[in-house]
Amino acid sequence: MSHRQEKVSGRLQEIISGFLNKEANTRSVITVTHCEVGRDLKNVTAFISVFPDTYETEALEFTRRKRSELRSLIADQMPMKTIPFVDFEIDAGEKNRQVIEGILEKI
Repeated sequence: MSHRQEKVSGRLQEIISGFLNKEANTRSVITVTHCEVGRDLKNVTAFISVFPDTYETEALEFTRRKRSELRSLIADQMPMKTIPFVDFEIDAGEKNRQVIEGILEKI
């Protein structure tokens, strides 16, 4: 990832995290673990973890419904020529880390 991509990724993670904290309900906690920005800066994938994980599907649907509002917020807070399209995915790496951590606690 280029330096520009890293800077954009970090700033987008801050904006998306703040937006989700403000807009999400209190039944689950949605955390943005990291963002991957495309080379052309037009597409962003925000990886999220959800606690409790029984609300993952609901949280993913919520984040996808709120994309247009989020895009408007990004346009207001980041001076970019093209406002990126944001997609959301569950962070499988984070889930695997939690499983491994649980196994190690039992040892």
